[in-house]
Amino acid sequence: MRLAFVRAAPLLATLALAVGLAGCTKKDQEDPDANVVATVNGEVLSRAEFEQELWRELASTGTESSQQPTPEEVEPYKRALVETLISRMLLLQEARTHNITVTPEEVDRGVLRLSSDYPSGNFNEVLAQGQLSMAELKTREAARLTIEKLFAHQVYTRVALTEEELRAHFAAHEAEYAEPEQVRAAQIVVKGMDEARRVQAQLKAGKKFADLARRYSLSADAKVGGDLGFFPRGQMPPAFDEVVFKLGVGQSSDVVETEYGYHLFRVLEKKPGRKLEFAEVRDQVETKLLAQRRAEAQGKYEQELRAKAKVWVNEATLQAIRERPAPQATAKQ
Repeated sequence: MRLAFVRAAPLLATLALAVGLAGCTKKDQEDPDANVVATVNGEVLSRAEFEQELWRELASTGTESSQQPTPEEVEPYKRALVETLISRMLLLQEARTHNITVTPEEVDRGVLRLSSDYPSGNFNEVLAQGQLSMAELKTREAARLTIEKLFAHQVYTRVALTEEELRAHFAAHEAEYAEPEQVRAAQIVVKGMDEARRVQAQLKAGKKFADLARRYSLSADAKVGGDLGFFPRGQMPPAFDEVVFKLGVGQSSDVVETEYGYHLFRVLEKKPGRKLEFAEVRDQVETKLLAQRRAEAQGKYEQELRAKAKVWVNEATLQAIRERPAPQATAKQ
């Protein structure tokens, strides 16, 4: 299971626990231990841990079905995973070098945030499906938070933006910050064409659109008279855009059939698109550009760690892992 609820950069999306210390000597490479997938500055990534995490990765893609994935299907996941885990180990080692740690309280708060994304009871089901205990989750969360702190202290503090850079970025990407044309529309959606025609006849007879929406519409917005609020092109299904952006304010559409049912639309208001001034979007520009610069700095930082690290991958063991490992017994909390 790829823990979708672990919100972090792609590198941190798969936080497997692989601990243990061992030397990486010439003898190790000549006569490698089949239980070792890799060593990073002497720290071991064991085959057992790697295979368990590989199973979780494959499970998250749907390849955990009764049909066994082929070695060719397993290979890209296997190669990507070993690189991810090596990078993670390097980052945690660097965090230890700088005495960067997290408290149990911080971990508990992190787990609480993760669990809040799920209805009551579902979170434990997600853990069980991923063969993950609460203790393992806390270990993963501690690692994720530790790496976040490492980046905050050692990487992001080096990233700074000047006012000139912000203005230059805005000037080069002005169209991205323009405010698009928007429409405020209402809808009535019913199951069949005959019912839609009957509602349409009432509308033409002078009945209020909002009243008809409250009475007949099956959509959740019926309680507010079918009001969909303002939206730009591309936010709603294409069939909606195709109709409402062609109507004038106060106009109603003919019956429109979609996968959701049969619709009647009315345009309530329109806002034309317009260019925005730098002052209106300065914070947005800064947030976007800062995120880009931090990502670039983070990538460079990881490359530097890898360049000076002693990393050895046991190709013989990695090649021997040719299929989805048998799942472990579900961990108990």
